[in-house]
Amino acid sequence: MIAQTPQPPYYAVIFTSLRTNGENDYLKMSDKMVTLAKEQEGFLGIESARSEVGITVSYWQSLEAITKWKNNIEHSEARKKGREIWYQQFKVRICKIERVYGFEK
Repeated sequence: MIAQTPQPPYYAVIFTSLRTNGENDYLKMSDKMVTLAKEQEGFLGIESARSEVGITVSYWQSLEAITKWKNNIEHSEARKKGREIWYQQFKVRICKIERVYGFEK
């Protein structure tokens, strides 16, 4: 589903990743992190796709909201497991959204 975001400006965190082999409770933790992110002040929405490369984009009201999410203790624990177990490689990009347009039937 495409996230319903407000009018700009706001921010996007783009998380791209290459997974290791095996499930290792990844989906369970991923679902938990989405649920937890939705409870955070400043969270606006999330979109995710996985093929060879996983891409998750989360939307936030401010850089401060992104920092608070990064510093959330449960999110920090999940990031640690990601480095140790789930990811071969990942990259985080933070962008300011200045313009949005689209199409819907």
